[in-house]
Amino acid sequence: MTAEAVIVEMTPTSLPDWVFPPPQGFVAEDLDHIPDLPAHTELIDGSLVFVSPQRHFHQAVIHRLHNLLETLTPTSHEVLSQMTVKLGPRQRPETDLLVVGPQARIAPEVICLDAADVVLAVEVVSAASELRDRYRKPVLYAEAGIPHFWRIEEINAKPAVFAFELDPATKAYAPAGVFHDWLKLTVPFDIDIDIDLTKLYRADTLQFPAP
Repeated sequence: MTAEAVIVEMTPTSLPDWVFPPPQGFVAEDLDHIPDLPAHTELIDGSLVFVSPQRHFHQAVIHRLHNLLETLTPTSHEVLSQMTVKLGPRQRPETDLLVVGPQARIAPEVICLDAADVVLAVEVVSAASELRDRYRKPVLYAEAGIPHFWRIEEINAKPAVFAFELDPATKAYAPAGVFHDWLKLTVPFDIDIDIDLTKLYRADTLQFPAP
């Protein structure tokens, strides 16, 4: 029995609607209504951005930092992972990690936050998103008025935290320090934590430890 090649021709009617963006690009609200979008789709400069599968380092950093920050944030604040933030009409990135203040409306049905709610935005740099995480997203977060931004890079198989604080005069981020192994800051709240990933696992099981 021989196999015959089957040629499938893709026509405009067989493709999802998001393949054909409107002339002016998408707007933030479109992410709530476009059917069959891949998970974790972002909107940057009116264009849809699709997230590639993430390496273990990326997920481990988010997991550990989320747990550590939850022990430090004021009770009026909340730590959230991988939620979109509306920064403007054509900007709705998904932030790896963020901290929102007491003014944020948090409810089970909420799928997007306003920039005014965010106290701290954190991006863990990966190969597929390197340019966005290092250059474009920090500009967008600063222009939207988010007061604190951390960029986390993998250096010698360890996380390094590059911290930035919004300069109200320039509306741009100013460096607030680079941290290896230990992260110590007084803003946006007192932070004094070990960020060494080697302590994240039990040596015998390589499983996440119980909180």
